[in-house]
Amino acid sequence: MATDTAVFPNVQIQGNLAVAGNLPTYPRSSLATDTNQILPLPFDIWRVWDSVGTVLPATSAADDLGYYTGTHGTAGSYIGTSDLKTAGATTRYARCLKVLPPSYVAAATVTVRFSAGCITTIADTAATLIVDVRKVSRDRTVGANLYAGAAVSIRSLTLAETTFALTSSGLLPGDMLDIKAAIAVTDAATGTAVIGAWAAAELYTSIQG
Repeated sequence: MATDTAVFPNVQIQGNLAVAGNLPTYPRSSLATDTNQILPLPFDIWRVWDSVGTVLPATSAADDLGYYTGTHGTAGSYIGTSDLKTAGATTRYARCLKVLPPSYVAAATVTVRFSAGCITTIADTAATLIVDVRKVSRDRTVGANLYAGAAVSIRSLTLAETTFALTSSGLLPGDMLDIKAAIAVTDAATGTAVIGAWAAAELYTSIQG
């Protein structure tokens, strides 16, 4: 009858290793959980919110945010509004679809995070960012908004981390999230340009493997 043999303290194999028996297997669930991991929401996946097959315009107009490409070596790109000085209360939108990867830990907290603020001049009254995030099932059923909080102020020329924690108890790997983001700016001044924007976006969550 075969018996187990303990080998210690160290083993160094300089040639090939042949295993006559079975190697152990480990399910993903047995792997260590890495928290606070980033799942990017890059610029190119954001679309016109009410025509998601259409890419964002190069210039924000009507109720759509725009994708403004920066100059290489000079300034980064951003998604944002057009100049809204003197425009009063104005809201612009963008939307993207994101599938949670196989490594996502079921029901782990998912946070939508932006680096957001104002460009050139802050709004004289308000500038905010908010998300509406829905789980879309394979049969096209759309769930309730997973974000239950309020809009967050981005009324600053220093782009800051702006976060939205979702209700994640029903989420599973492979779930599709339909994410709509809205920047609202209220300005009545007649000074320089007032632009609400984000320069980076991602989901922030826990994964295994």
